[in-house]
Amino acid sequence: MELKKIFLIIIFIFSFKTLNAEMIKPSKNLSAYDIVKIQLEALKNNNKLNDGIKQTWLFAHPDNKKYTGPYERFKGMILGQQYKFLLNHSSHKINLISNSPNTFIYGVEILDNDKKLFFYEWHVQKGSNKDCSNCWFTSAVSQPFDQGNTI
Repeated sequence: MELKKIFLIIIFIFSFKTLNAEMIKPSKNLSAYDIVKIQLEALKNNNKLNDGIKQTWLFAHPDNKKYTGPYERFKGMILGQQYKFLLNHSSHKINLISNSPNTFIYGVEILDNDKKLFFYEWHVQKGSNKDCSNCWFTSAVSQPFDQGNTI
């Protein structure tokens, strides 16, 4: 019985380390486009543990986190009406709208599972925090613009 408990604990620890290893952390080697792509892929593949939302949270701009609040509040916002179309969507397209040395703005088309098309404006800015100075983070995402049904 004791051996079984130890085995289960080892499996749990290994699984936990594997899960955390899969989370991509901010890095100065990632481009502004990379950040948007990482977040969209994470949201597209969100699971019951909300790992997609957690991954997205890692790339929220430090200044923006002051407004969105702690992770639990951010999660509630993503699960809400405005951003629910991002969760487990069917596909997405990312198009550059404008850029400057410290800011990129992308147009993001989201096709949800009901074949409805939504448009978001995704702002990415350089930020500095203690762990990643000069890294790209998402500073704002617009409300969705409903583009209607697709064929």
